[in-house]
Amino acid sequence: MANPIVGIFRIKELRERVLFTLSMLLVFRIGAVLPIPGINVRELSAYFLAQADTGNPFVDYLDFFAGGAFSNFSVFMLGIMPYISMSIIMQLLLISIPALKKISQEDGGRKRIQKWQRYGTVVVCLVQSFAVTQYAQSIMRQGVEILTIGIVPFTFIALLTVTTGTIFLMWIGEQITKRGIGNGISLLIFSGIVARLPDAIWELMNMVRRGDLNLVFVIVVFVMFVVVVTLVVFEQRGQRKIPVNYAKRVVGRKMYGAQNTYIPFKINPSGVIPVIFASSILTLPLQLAGTLGGNVPWLARVSQFLVPYGTAYNIVYVLLIIFFAYFYTQVTLNPVEIAKQIRENGGSIPGIRSDNIEGYLKRILNRIVLPGSMYLALIAVIPSFVQWAFAFPTNIAFLLGGTSLLILVGVDLDTMSQIDGMLKMHHHEGLTKKGRVRGKNL
Repeated sequence: MANPIVGIFRIKELRERVLFTLSMLLVFRIGAVLPIPGINVRELSAYFLAQADTGNPFVDYLDFFAGGAFSNFSVFMLGIMPYISMSIIMQLLLISIPALKKISQEDGGRKRIQKWQRYGTVVVCLVQSFAVTQYAQSIMRQGVEILTIGIVPFTFIALLTVTTGTIFLMWIGEQITKRGIGNGISLLIFSGIVARLPDAIWELMNMVRRGDLNLVFVIVVFVMFVVVVTLVVFEQRGQRKIPVNYAKRVVGRKMYGAQNTYIPFKINPSGVIPVIFASSILTLPLQLAGTLGGNVPWLARVSQFLVPYGTAYNIVYVLLIIFFAYFYTQVTLNPVEIAKQIRENGGSIPGIRSDNIEGYLKRILNRIVLPGSMYLALIAVIPSFVQWAFAFPTNIAFLLGGTSLLILVGVDLDTMSQIDGMLKMHHHEGLTKKGRVRGKNL
């Protein structure tokens, strides 16, 4: 019973949740290798294998978030990104349109908003899946016969299959969140990254063996990654505690004594969400520009301007991360609502007047979010530095640094904290001890 891993499988509820999560992730990985009907798998594999030496930044970028499903032209080739993009658009609409926000606050309003969000996801999927058909045609214009059927039936099949695949992934993510462990959408992205790590490490070893990469550079990069992971863990778990004192109050016939507690503001309140949001927002224009650029001149210029992990891409990426860090923090931690709850419960912050609590909390959040968001942005551009300084291949730099590290560490910590809470609820020893992750047991 001293081993938390044994405790996970001794508790029936937790065991069922873990096994359900693993089974859903297995379905996702199976679907990632099932090609769209009408695709000549042999010709497609030969085409991407021929590009392995030069690399294709556009395909590597989309494969990163789809877990390798894009280069397979699989039913899950768009991944979960259309759903995330639509959720961001809906959040922005809720803030900018008062009537829509009023609907969300009504009884049953959240369900209506979620229904509209799903409909919007279908529209985004149809646009992106049509771009996929154009990309397939661009490959065929190079003399590679990757289709076994005509363009017209393939266009219809691709629109139907890829859209259905993304909607099915959306359902899987919701089911994992409801009946499994962790956030389902984040775990789908997490599993896609983890699934590609063994191939990336094997390719890296082969490059060192052939002499294409200096072994000293590889060791330096891995040490740098270990340091970054350590810093990410500390940053994700760091808190600023705002003390709150509650006066004595009478409820019915009982008198409740004064309580001293605190509001835990994390150094990075939004976690890894800004990175996922920024990446998903960039995915849509990158895919449209990369697939339709051959037919539309201005889209071709956009594709050249936003080359994944190029200078322009990194600038836009950093700005989006900082924006979404502030945006998501304001959505989840509203200082006005927090101050209202403190006053309604007879609380106060030492040294702060009651009518100035909102301003005080806003100043604290702004001071926390700015360095936290800049820290996220700095880590996110690490792959570009690795490519420039050590001549690492694009696909390996994608997986071994920056965004992947933030997602892997952030999702892992969140899932571990949920497991830890359920273990302690059943009077078992948790995965964490004295606030520090017990990595030796994982």
